[in-house]
Amino acid sequence: MLEIGTKAPGFELPDQNGEMHKLSDYAGRKVILYFYPKDNTAGCTKQACGFSERYPQFTEKGAVILGVSKDSVASHKRFEEKYGLAFTLLADLERKVMEAYDVWKEKKNYGKVSMGVVRTTYLIDEQGVIIKANDKVKAADDPENMLKELD
Repeated sequence: MLEIGTKAPGFELPDQNGEMHKLSDYAGRKVILYFYPKDNTAGCTKQACGFSERYPQFTEKGAVILGVSKDSVASHKRFEEKYGLAFTLLADLERKVMEAYDVWKEKKNYGKVSMGVVRTTYLIDEQGVIIKANDKVKAADDPENMLKELD
């Protein structure tokens, strides 16, 4: 996980519509950048729907939400449409952004070791500096916790 107070690494990734997004596009706004393992899984769906339900409150506070996984643009589009998600999902197929943000790690599941995404949420300020970082994310609680961080 990257340290609070460090400059957030820049990136350019396609969204669920195939449009490219750069972190620098959001200069002057707070960015909630969250990394999740997989579209259409229980925890990831809870987290995404929670952010979507609270989306008007996030925009009121001047924040943008970007969800990142290694799923494809087409997978993100299906996920967005199935749940009516109101924010941007970014496809990091090559895991370059996940590696830059130090969220692609060795994980143990039932004694089996594999590489995967550690569910992590970053809050980036208007100048592109990380002001909050959490790699102990509870999917269902994350949206409400991040909303409180904006107060």
